[in-house]
Order: sequence, then structure tokens, then C-alpha cells
Amino acid sequence: MSLALLIVVSALVLELICWVGLDRTIRSLAPGRSRGPRVLWSLFMAGNVLAMVWVLLGRTVVAHPADVLPRWVLAASFLWHLIVLPLTLVLWLVASTGRGVVVLVRSKLSRRAPTAPAPPQLDGMSAQPAPAIGSSRRQFLGVAVAAAPPLVTAIATGASAVQLSRFRVRPMTLVLPQLPPDLDGMTIAHVSDIHVGRFTEGKVLRDIVEATNKLRTDLVLMTGDLINMELSDLPAALDAVRRMDARSGVYLCEGNHDLIQSRSEFERRTRASGVPLMINESMLVPVRGRQVQLLGLRWGAGLPSGNRMAERGDGVIAAAMDTLLPQLRRDAKDVFPILMAHHPHAFDPAAAAGIPLTLSGHTHGGQLMLSPRVGFGPWMYRYWSGAYRKNDSALVVSNGVGNWFPLRIGAPAEIVHLTLRREPSHQA
Repeated sequence: MSLALLIVVSALVLELICWVGLDRTIRSLAPGRSRGPRVLWSLFMAGNVLAMVWVLLGRTVVAHPADVLPRWVLAASFLWHLIVLPLTLVLWLVASTGRGVVVLVRSKLSRRAPTAPAPPQLDGMSAQPAPAIGSSRRQFLGVAVAAAPPLVTAIATGASAVQLSRFRVRPMTLVLPQLPPDLDGMTIAHVSDIHVGRFTEGKVLRDIVEATNKLRTDLVLMTGDLINMELSDLPAALDAVRRMDARSGVYLCEGNHDLIQSRSEFERRTRASGVPLMINESMLVPVRGRQVQLLGLRWGAGLPSGNRMAERGDGVIAAAMDTLLPQLRRDAKDVFPILMAHHPHAFDPAAAAGIPLTLSGHTHGGQLMLSPRVGFGPWMYRYWSGAYRKNDSALVVSNGVGNWFPLRIGAPAEIVHLTLRREPSHQA
């Protein structure tokens, strides 16, 4: 079973558990009055299950079933299955456990308490049961339980619809004492993680190209994940790259998403298009009369593209760097090297080798960040957004300008407009 199929099947199982579990919770909260909330909950869950089944089985009908769904439906499905569903399950399990503990404690206490005598009855009158206390509150809770997951998903989907069409140009000045005098003021448009595909296409893709060209930089350097997954999106992606303009050219390295469908085909088709793709290769590029050595790091260590787990980890990054570093021009003082590496952890071996500047992406700025230090960024990476320094070397990690996941929190999409300076006094 492939990893993608395992993820989809697992999501369906969790979805069914959530569906049945919350249905029982709603029914217990408002017995006899729960039909409306249960119907609402069932309709919402049925829609999510159908969307997942379509993505799983739709390939028998169309080549790319996700492309048939409207973008907002696909975004809602992503947000539900990857955020709201896990949170709903956790909260339901916590609440169910808490209710179970309360029932158990009450049961034990009731056994210990003395039995109260029955109230006297007046002649000709039978005792009437007391009215249920808090029935309205319980009914409200049933409606809230049914409505909360769809409401949270709808709000997140609305927020993502706005975000998917927006990105910023992030100006950044970096002081590098090793910079040759002729390159003082050199500019780079760092464009990473476009993820051309379902969430980055059409107008927003054209806007990315236009914003990059308006910067009129010396170089456009692209650090991987040009496409999201499908090779069918590669022609549009390569056309966008060819329309980008810089005085000394546009260059790119590969990222993990580029290779999901086929490493060999991505590399072959990109090279055939004439776009300069560097895979454990270097290139001397004239910039302002000086030579800049661009080094492009391969994703992984050249293992088969299906071996995803084997292509992760610092050891694999170090192995790829060991292949690339012999090409570094250490003996030429007038050659300024720049490393393009999709994964930012390549910075450690790059700094150890004395490479003054490394550009990376991959992290999406942490994607979901509650604060600059709390979120997926620091949880998963040593370096996740912005500039970092080690000895005389610097790293710039871009948040990425495109999206594979439709929602960002505290990690806006961006193009980094980088200006290199020799001395701090020249900072803008």
C-alpha cells in the first residue's frame, strides 16, 4: 500500500469514528430532540467522506480527480482532514473520557448515600415526575456540538480563499563582509515553493511573475517545489519561469514536491525546456563584471524517487553536500559562491565549508505559527523563516510564495527581495 493510499484510508477510518461518535454524543445530549442537529452533522460528514472517496477512486473516471472539485471544496477538504478532524477527535475523546469519569464518580457516591424516603402522596393524587432540569441547555449543547466543526471549517475555508491570492514582497538587506566590492548592492529575487497546481494557478501565478520582474534584480534564484505534485502542471510552471526576467538570469534547484510523481521525468522535462536546473551542479554566472558561482543541491542523495523516507534527514543532506562541495571554487578570491538548497538544514555543512550565502525554502515559514517561536516551524526545523548566521556565513529561508496547504497563520507567502552589502553602514 502506498503512503498516499494509507493516509487516505486512515483519514476515512478516523472520519467514520468521528461521525458515529459525535452522532451518539448529540443524541445523548438532547434525547428526543436531536434530529435536526444529527441531520446537519450527517450531511456535513457525508460531504467530507464523498470528497475523500472521489479523490481516492476518481482516477478511474478522470486523470486528476482533485482538479474537478472547485478550489474552495478542495481547500475545505484539506482543512477538515488535516486540522479540524484531528482537533474534533481529540476534543471528543477528552470530553467523552471526562463524562465517563463523572458518571462513574456519581454512581459510586449514589451507592454510598442513604436512600431518601418517598414523599407522601395526597389521597386521590398520584406523584408526578419532576420536569427535566436543563433540557434546553442540553439541546443547545447538542446543536453546538453538531455545528462547531462545520462552522470552524467554513471560517478557515473563507480565510484561505483570501490568502491563496495574496503574497508579499519582503525586502531584506544582508551584510556579507566577504562580498567583492563590485558586487556591493547586488540584488536577488528569492522565489521559492511556488507549488504550481490546484492552489497556485491562473492569475496568482501571473501576479508572481509580474511582481518578480518589477524588482529588476541581478538574479532570480528559485529554491525548489516549482510544482505541487502533478507533472501535468509542469508546462505552466516552466512557462512562468521563462517569463521571469533578471539581468544575469533565472536559475533553480529541485524540491521534494517536484519529484513526487517522477524524479526522472521532472528533471528531463525541465532540462529540455531550457530552464537552468542545477542538481548537484555548479555554474559560473557573470554579475556586474564579477563571477558568481551558483551551486544547486539535489533533493536527497539520488535515491529512487519512491523512497521518500530514505531521502530525509541531515545525514542524507550531508551526503548530497559531499557530492556538491568538491565543485566549490575555494582558490578564486574573485568568485562569490551562493548555495541554492531546498532544505534549510543544508546550511550547517555549507557554513562549515565556508559558503557565505545559502538560500532555502521548504518550510513555508512554519505554515501555522501561533507566534514567531511557537508553531510548526521551530517544531520541525532548526531554521524556518528569515535570516540566520553562523560564523561568517548567512542563510535566508523564504516562506515560499505558493501553497500546497490552503491556510497560513503567521507565515505569509512571500518573494524575498534580497540586497547584499559589504558593510552595515550601507544598509537601507
